[in-house]
Order: sequence, then C-alpha cells, then structure tokens
Amino acid sequence: MVEAQTWTTRRMSNPRLLPDTTASDPLIDIPATPPGDARSNASHNLSPNLLTAVTIAGWYLSNIGVLLLNKYLLSFYGYRYPIFLTMLHMLSCAAYSHVAIHFLELVPFQHIHSRKQFLKIFALTVIFCFSVVCGNTSLRYLPVSFNQAIGATTPFFTAIFAFLITFKKESGEVYLALLPVVFGIVVASNSEPLFHLFGFLVCVGSTAGRALKSVVQGLLLSSEAEKLHSMNLLLYMAPMAALILLPFTLYIEGNVAAITIEKAKGDPFIVFLLVGNATVAYLVNLTNFLVTKHTSALTLQVLGNAKASVAAVVSVLIFRNPVTVMGMMGFAITIMGVVLYSEAKKRSKVTTH
Repeated sequence: MVEAQTWTTRRMSNPRLLPDTTASDPLIDIPATPPGDARSNASHNLSPNLLTAVTIAGWYLSNIGVLLLNKYLLSFYGYRYPIFLTMLHMLSCAAYSHVAIHFLELVPFQHIHSRKQFLKIFALTVIFCFSVVCGNTSLRYLPVSFNQAIGATTPFFTAIFAFLITFKKESGEVYLALLPVVFGIVVASNSEPLFHLFGFLVCVGSTAGRALKSVVQGLLLSSEAEKLHSMNLLLYMAPMAALILLPFTLYIEGNVAAITIEKAKGDPFIVFLLVGNATVAYLVNLTNFLVTKHTSALTLQVLGNAKASVAAVVSVLIFRNPVTVMGMMGFAITIMGVVLYSEAKKRSKVTTH
C-alpha cells in the first residue's frame, strides 16, 4: 500500500504506502502555486485559508483512513494478504497518477532520461516495497496506536543511515533530541498489552525502510537533471512496485486473486473495501502534495506530528484496543522527541547557513 505517510519522511509510503512521498525531500521540485488567473474556477470560489483548511482536512482523513482500513481488513475482516493488498495499492497509484498527470495535468509530465536514472528509480522502488509490505504486515499483529508510536522513530533511523551512507554528521543537539524518541518507544513497548514480537520487528523494519529510502533518494537522484516531482516519481515507482510484488504474493500468499474473487461472490462488501482502500491509499499521496503546495514542507512535518496522535486516539476509540498509562506516556515522550528533533534540525540549518 501506500503507506500512510510518516510525518518525518518524504513521500509515499508513501508508506511516507506508499510510496512515502513527503514533499520535504529537497530533491522533489514542488512548483509554486499558479497565479489566480491560472487556477481552476473551483479555486476562485474558495478563499485561500478555506482551501488550505480543506486540503489539510483531506490529508488527515486519507492518512488516518488508510491506516484504519488496512487494520480492519488485515486484522478484523480476516483478509490476511498484506502483500497482495500492497500490490493493489500500487496498481491504484499507477492508474490515478496517470490520470492526474496526463489528463488533469496537475503537474508537468517528466520523462526518464537515461537507463542509469531508471535503475536508480528501480532501486528506490525495491526499498519502498520492503517498507510498505512490512508496514502493512505489522498491522496484522499490532494496534494502530502502537504502530504509529514506532513510526515516530523515523528521524532516529534517518540520522543513522545518513551517517553510515553519506557520512553526514548532525550537531550534538540533534543527536541529543533523538534520545527521547528511542526512550519513549522502549517505555511504550514494555507496557503495550498487545505487544507482538514479530509485528514489532516488521514495523521497525518498515520505519527503517522509510528512512533508508529518504537517504538513498538523496544520494541517487542528486543531479539537477534527475530530480523528479513527487507525483512523477510515484507514476514510475508504483507500476514497478506492483511487478516486484506479484511473484512474492503468488509464492507466499498463493492464488490470492482467485481467493478474493471467491470471497467477493459470498460477500460483495469486500470489493467496496478493497477499491475504497486502494483509492484512499492514492489520496494519501495526492493530499500530501497539495498540503505542501498550499503551505510548506515544515508545516507538513508539524501536522504530521499531530496526525500520529490523532490516528492513535481514533484507532483506540474504534477498535477498543487496551492501552496503559505507561504506554501513553511512552508515546507522548516519543512525539516530544520528534518535535525537539525538528526544532534542533531547524536551528542547525540556520547555523550552518
């Protein structure tokens, strides 16, 4: 799937299903908002503040919606095929991206200029597939609230991979801010009533995968000629991801397409769930782009920090999973660490410039 996007990484994933496409990535060229006479009539009817509020609301709803739908399908509905579900998300993103770019012309279409650039995008797709499949699989075993708490540790893994791969060092203040991020997860894990070791490990793998993809993208697509808009990158990555996932779903999950068709004959509601789930997975990426376009990448990070808490609360209210005071404290400590990390990074950039 497109993973629901984390608040500290880029795009897609988009879990960021999908593909983790946060527009905070310096390699993604987000075009400026067009002048008033170039906007659609619909935009003329809305004040800028109202349009921004509607966009943010759509981003929140799609992010939280895809998390809850994935959890419901994989844990409560009994549709235990996370790889196939992720492949459906990728097919959905490929189809909707084609419509958005070629028909609606939301952004200009960009071509792949060389075989080398194609191989770089393919490498990113492999990392992305690993991250999204792990994220969806973890929802079979862990409550959404705990899943979101683990996802908040993305800055920790980003700092590690940035140092190991690019030898980029952060200031002492930035590394210090990562301590509460990790400490909060330790506290939350020790007090999580529904803790599942395998679910925990694959969720950590998903979080690390999102961080690795962000760092590797900065390394691979570093030249000006290779920069791709987030929506164009999704257009290329989504079908590649679907092709990569196809043999895995057939080998691990069996003839899942036939099983799904058989289930649909007895319960047509599953068709609505799968189509709706795949559509919302794409909306995560679309609204992620729109929020950054109408606000800023920094605003997206701030909103993402709050989104994790909202998603956790909503999941507890809907699924009634047990929580403990220590678990909530651990989650709060982690979110506090993420906020401190964001502030430390901002101050660090100001100092270096």
